Amino acid sequence: MVTITAIGRAWASCDIGANAAANSSTLLFLAPLIWIATAVPWVVLNNTLGKRHHRAALIAGLVFTLWFAWFLVTWLGMPDSYPTPSCPANVPPWWPDFLPA
Repeated sequence: MVTITAIGRAWASCDIGANAAANSSTLLFLAPLIWIATAVPWVVLNNTLGKRHHRAALIAGLVFTLWFAWFLVTWLGMPDSYPTPSCPANVPPWWPDFLPA
């Protein structure tokens, strides 16, 4: 949910897309795909590493989820092929400086 919200906010602040309805439809289509792509590694980690090292599986799942969220937001939320004057370097003004975009 955080990833979908961040992508939507990035698109809205950079005026990406036709309108809000088209962007919402795209995000509604992507939501189950992103959920599945995030849930599968958790299941795999729980069934393999989690049986012996529960804490390591939890930490690995959390690290993967954070990396995947960052990857999707920077890949889908900030497209390089859509230059806009409201977002210099295609990065929204609210994006933190310490995170690479």
